[in-house]
Amino acid sequence: MESKEKNTKEKILEEALKLFAQSGYMGTSMNEIASKLGVTKAALYKHYSSKQEILDSIVERMNQMDVKRAKEYEMPDGDMEDVIAGYKNIALEKIKQFTKVQFLHWTEEEFSCCFRKMLTLEQYRDPKMAKLYQNYLAEGPLRYMEAVFSGIVESGEDAKQLAMDFYGPIFLLYSIYDGAENKQEVVKQVEEHVEKIAKIFQKIST
Repeated sequence: MESKEKNTKEKILEEALKLFAQSGYMGTSMNEIASKLGVTKAALYKHYSSKQEILDSIVERMNQMDVKRAKEYEMPDGDMEDVIAGYKNIALEKIKQFTKVQFLHWTEEEFSCCFRKMLTLEQYRDPKMAKLYQNYLAEGPLRYMEAVFSGIVESGEDAKQLAMDFYGPIFLLYSIYDGAENKQEVVKQVEEHVEKIAKIFQKIST
């Protein structure tokens, strides 16, 4: 019974997020979510008391996916000091592999891809959505990478520039990927970009 309840709640999240990615969070009603699922609004409310609760659960699932993926690819965790130290010792090939995995996570995995599209749509309509967009896709990743690079290079300005050089093209390629006919070519561009940055890492660390 508990497993069935969990599956139902997961299905609601997935279908609601698809609607949010198409019409925006603000432009989607609980009635529309219920209709998409083929249930009554009353039945939907048995699982989630509000659209905000659905959104909160979507964000929680995104966070769980992030933790699981980082563990699977043995990325450094803990506080920022531990993370910086971990990246100093981690094999460069692992970082390159994880960067590609992250790109595919945001472009090819349906749940996270829809999450990205929803945030892109809503960032100009709602301050909370704008904050989520910044945390997950813009300022957050850039700030994280700057902190990591600060443990590799001596200058804070160099770390900031290196973070921009690394993440800027990847951020742009998210949008290019969405409209590309040959999506594998975009993935190849990501791989080539990471290879170039890897060579810079090697020069800095030697």
